Amino acid sequence: MSPNPPKHVPMDGGDTLLDAKGLCAWYGAAQILYDVDLQVRRGEVVALMGRNGAGKSTTLKTLMGLMAKRRGNVAFMGHDISKSDPHAVARLGLGFVPEDRRVFADLTVLENLEVGRQPPRQWADGSAAPQWTAQALFKLFPNLGEMPDRPGGRMSGGEQQMLTVARTLMGNPYLVLLDEPSEGVAPVIVEQMAQMILELKAQGVSILLSEQNMHFAELVSDRAYVLEKGQIRYQATMAELAANDEVRRAYLSV
Repeated sequence: MSPNPPKHVPMDGGDTLLDAKGLCAWYGAAQILYDVDLQVRRGEVVALMGRNGAGKSTTLKTLMGLMAKRRGNVAFMGHDISKSDPHAVARLGLGFVPEDRRVFADLTVLENLEVGRQPPRQWADGSAAPQWTAQALFKLFPNLGEMPDRPGGRMSGGEQQMLTVARTLMGNPYLVLLDEPSEGVAPVIVEQMAQMILELKAQGVSILLSEQNMHFAELVSDRAYVLEKGQIRYQATMAELAANDEVRRAYLSV
């Protein structure tokens, strides 16, 4: 049994799936996050924006329990996961797609998907949460459907990115933490990723998206948080961020 199992906490009665308050995180002696607050509600896509090194990936890792040195309060689906281990967090239905993909190179596409399989889930009211099978994912990612027996190590970077997302969805998550999906892949794959995120949203999956590509984030996101040096500097709807030249120049322009 995990030494840090999730504790049950009362939900807020609304549609908030994830509620983080006062997140701090360190790599060794270096503090990376400073009192980050954020929320994700049911059925929305939230963008976590910022330049390289702003703390976006560290925020996702902290939420997932992957940072050894962390502090703050994180509630997910009525559970306190502030000190929980990553495998316990995943079993509750929080999915994580890392930036570095990490497919199993010697396993086929189908075998990679089977690694991520978890049982179907229900919402608190008893209704069925989004449920994924390999065949449903092949419709979402036609490229993968054309290569079910191909080893992960013999796929392009964009195909591996799709496979990592699909493997996470096999866990039937309520919410997916998606780290830099447009980074380092061809424009056609970026377009497919955007369509995939919109389809997931239509299916009822919520997404917290770490991204620095403004155009990509604007296509798919409802709200945005802007990070700089480990702190939230701005939060608004995505439309409001897109219209705010001053904020974008200050925190997002290269």
